[in-house]
Amino acid sequence: MKNVIVTGGSGFIGANFIHLLFEDPAFTGKVINIDKLTYAGNPENLTAIDREFGNKRYFFEQVDICDKDNIKRIFKEHRPDTIANFAAESHVDRSIDNPMEFIQTNVMGTGTMLHLAGQLYKELSDAEKQTFRFHHVSTDEVYGSLGDEGLFEEVTPYDPSSPYSASKAGSDHLVRAWKRTFGLPTLITNCSNNYGAYQFPEKLIPLIILNCLSGKPLPVYGQGLNVRDWLFVKDHCEAIKLVIEQGKIGETYNIGGHNEITNIEIVKLICQILDELSPAANGQPYQNLITYVTDRPGHDLRYAIDAAKIQKELGWLPKETFPTGIRKTIKWYLDNREWWQNIQAKKYQQQRLGLNT
Repeated sequence: MKNVIVTGGSGFIGANFIHLLFEDPAFTGKVINIDKLTYAGNPENLTAIDREFGNKRYFFEQVDICDKDNIKRIFKEHRPDTIANFAAESHVDRSIDNPMEFIQTNVMGTGTMLHLAGQLYKELSDAEKQTFRFHHVSTDEVYGSLGDEGLFEEVTPYDPSSPYSASKAGSDHLVRAWKRTFGLPTLITNCSNNYGAYQFPEKLIPLIILNCLSGKPLPVYGQGLNVRDWLFVKDHCEAIKLVIEQGKIGETYNIGGHNEITNIEIVKLICQILDELSPAANGQPYQNLITYVTDRPGHDLRYAIDAAKIQKELGWLPKETFPTGIRKTIKWYLDNREWWQNIQAKKYQQQRLGLNT
């Protein structure tokens, strides 16, 4: 990787991926971050990168991935050898409120990126074609819901439940079509639930952390028995980097954290750690704030990933267990209060979404 375009690079996972690249002494190339800067896109996620590498090895373009003319211009100016497509509307609750935004970005945006990447690929020399990669970052939610047993494999049939997962399933199909029809060298990764630094506080883990610190109720959907496999974001980014560098063209790799846990167990664990690290001013345990609320429409019961393929073929395993990763995550939010307080002041105060009202 020398000239890397990262779409959605100011978002949660994209920003962590850019940080990972610049932390790698072997990476001497440049990164072009394309981000529309919707509510979840945050330039402050990359302040340190911009300060050290801005306009030398790091370049930012505030552009929608549906904007064909500007994407074409960026491709022409920077001649990428790698495109890592993180850009997506990603929150299930918001997809219930505004499904068409998800179709526009996740389906039409990915289609635009693929179309223009295909045109660029035709212009490359044979040597350049050998190293070109289009990597698409997707989700385990495209597979639907599991019962009490079983794991999602790369060959599991798609059965999405929400507008979000359906739009991501559509984008995955487009990526495969561009490989089969046009010969574009593509790769897909489907990951389990991510957590870690820079995650926008609409998602469960940062929402619970910030509600604890604000003394607000801790909303738990239904009885909190929905199960997810949790993946520390840095582990995820290392896996993506490995797939781009060593993965087989046209293949899909599932990336999971080997950490199945119910939502209520997560909430209680966060409360316990915060009771230790940042006790409530009133001296009460944070678990007293737990409030059970009406479940989300179409809420899948369980996700669990079989990550045997990436382990067997590329040697990847997650470094963090959930107990180690969640403690690091909580400490990050405690140490970076200004980051999330700025979000609260400008955009989001942890109100519930997805009520379709």
